[in-house]
Amino acid sequence: MRKQLLFACILLATSIAAAQSFPDFFTDRTLRVDYRFSGDASRQSISLDELVCLPSWAGRRHHLNELPLQGNGQLVMTDCATGQVIYRTSFSSLFQEWLETDQARTTQRSFENTFLLPFPLHPVQVEITLFSSRRQVRARMRHRVDPADVLIHRKGFTHVTPHRYLLQSGNSSDCIDVAILAEGYTPSQAGVFYQDAEAACGSLFGHEPFKQLRARFNVVAVFSPSVEGGVSIPRLGQWKQTAFESHFSTFYSDRYLTTARLKAVHDALAGIPYEHIIILANTDEYGGGGIYNAYTLTTAHHALFRPVVVHEFGHSFGGLADEYFYPEDVLSDTYPLDVKPWEPNITTRTDFASKWQDMLEEGTPVPTPGSECGRYPVGVYQGGGYASKGIYRPADDCRMRTNEYPSFCPVCQRALRRIIQFYTDQPAR
Repeated sequence: MRKQLLFACILLATSIAAAQSFPDFFTDRTLRVDYRFSGDASRQSISLDELVCLPSWAGRRHHLNELPLQGNGQLVMTDCATGQVIYRTSFSSLFQEWLETDQARTTQRSFENTFLLPFPLHPVQVEITLFSSRRQVRARMRHRVDPADVLIHRKGFTHVTPHRYLLQSGNSSDCIDVAILAEGYTPSQAGVFYQDAEAACGSLFGHEPFKQLRARFNVVAVFSPSVEGGVSIPRLGQWKQTAFESHFSTFYSDRYLTTARLKAVHDALAGIPYEHIIILANTDEYGGGGIYNAYTLTTAHHALFRPVVVHEFGHSFGGLADEYFYPEDVLSDTYPLDVKPWEPNITTRTDFASKWQDMLEEGTPVPTPGSECGRYPVGVYQGGGYASKGIYRPADDCRMRTNEYPSFCPVCQRALRRIIQFYTDQPAR
């Protein structure tokens, strides 16, 4: 009887700990933490840049100490008084991509990175960790945050960038808040931007599972004007003065469009509820980029704008990997073949049971021949994550492989649905 009572007490304590309440640890504001990631391929470091307080919190209020995906980096917030982990989030970064380039072997660089955390009621410890592709710790930093610190910069309480809601399904506490920002639009081009933002929104919610779960989203278009129209295209010698200094030829890849000015991006959004960011570039040049839990950046006037913005949002929102590959590539430093990728839509067949094995029809050949794609809509097709061998994708074609394919494959749809549910479903009671 005594053992049964002890077990019941332990079970009750575990349940209480698991069901931590947002108001017990946080107030309805956002703690924005700005970091610098620095170093080269051999050594990396993290330094704190600035702490910012924003007027409200648009993020999740449940599953606070859980992660939907591992990411290439993680942030963990711990209550100083109790030692309890009260919030976790994960991310990827442009800095970590750059570490795989030739330049990183000879040159040190520094990158801005900005993250949103719920604002704590009491002092907390924040730990940020960067992982290698083999899940080894590359850099780690711990620092204390006292919510009473007078040097926490307040932003968004007075000035707010002009904005317009394109979709408003409910309160920010109940919905996923997506902000669409203007890049390379002059003050006279506000109307053009809002039309482009409507097109991006329409394309996104024309795809499942976003279409079915549309009522779980708010979308706001934020007009952040630039001095000059267009964006920088280095290979053409074109450099523009724009709101976020975005440019093509990131890491010398002509179509890779990114921005390194993340503080400027988040400053433009201060005072507006947001969790996920889409940046539209005012150009007809082809390209874009999407970084998990950072941003999507895509061109707005190319003929393939609509499928590209959805593809890139698959990266930044859903943590989906690219499913295309290059025939000459066999091995890739990005995805070691003996390590399970954290992205839900590619596999090295290491721990495949935790991927989409449960979605395979009985008798599906593994690997699945491309010639059998009509028979097996979900399979294990060789080629993905940029490598032609050793990495596998779940479908012959998908929005994450080609712009021509009209939808996400079943595995990507399930992964996106799980992310949406993670952010918006209340925990079981």
